[in-house]
Amino acid sequence: MNAAPRDVSLIGVPTDIGASRIGSRMGPGALRVAGLSQALTQRGLRVHDQGDLHGPDNPWQAAVDGWRHLSEVTTWNERVHAAVWAALQSHQLPILLGGDHCLAVGSISAVARHCRATHRRLRVLWLDAHADFNTATLTPTGNLHGMPVACLCGHGPQALTNMGGHHPALHPSDLRQVGIRSVDEGEKRLVHALGIEVFDMRHIDEHGMRQTMEQALLGLDEHTHLHVSLDVDFLDPDIAPGVGTTVRGGPTYREAQLCMEMIADTGLLGSLDVVELNPALDVRNQTAELAVDLIESLFGKTTLMRASPTP
Repeated sequence: MNAAPRDVSLIGVPTDIGASRIGSRMGPGALRVAGLSQALTQRGLRVHDQGDLHGPDNPWQAAVDGWRHLSEVTTWNERVHAAVWAALQSHQLPILLGGDHCLAVGSISAVARHCRATHRRLRVLWLDAHADFNTATLTPTGNLHGMPVACLCGHGPQALTNMGGHHPALHPSDLRQVGIRSVDEGEKRLVHALGIEVFDMRHIDEHGMRQTMEQALLGLDEHTHLHVSLDVDFLDPDIAPGVGTTVRGGPTYREAQLCMEMIADTGLLGSLDVVELNPALDVRNQTAELAVDLIESLFGKTTLMRASPTP
């Protein structure tokens, strides 16, 4: 399979505009302090840090018609879309440093646009404790970081569902969700109705991370663009406390490492979101350091001591 691009573009998006708690706006800085650029350089990658995007402040207002901060969320996502699209056009692998998970609307719609332009198939791995498939009528809060998958699949406000000029940006068959363990009832019914392939924590408990990832990665080939959307709350809060919406019972450190290593083994990683890191809730930046550790594994770091198989 094709090797991942040698040039990566770091795109900081310091906002918690779609979140239920403030603080993830500091995520990009925490990842940089944890040595992300240096770690990637040591992996043999050429790192282009584009700095941080700028957008509207968080007005911290109540929901209107089922959505909180829709106008501000749209502006941030339009800027994310433009930045990710520009990186892909420059043959760089974009790494989105969030910021909350609503930003995946902009990043994945740009990746989907790139795939249409280059005639590549898209596979999105959504690593998260939550399905993020709420809508204005289903949401208990109106927080748009609980809706990005729904928006990408065409269920949401037109400003977000038509981003990139294509509706919907993502077909449910392009998506695999891993690590899910907190889903609202209405959200659960919609996910089932659309046939989204979900590998929840019970599946991981019963079958193990290796078999889970084998299934999630099934069908990839050299014509596939693999996008990973990593919400840090995918991880168990015992090892990753620095998130705003912790859910107990997530993957352990070794399960998470195996997940990343198996993605790296495909050689198909084409873009990455790292979101929902909240340094205000962290302990001595340990969650950011863990995130950098996992990102290194996505780019080939491994503790594997076996000899490589002979061709």
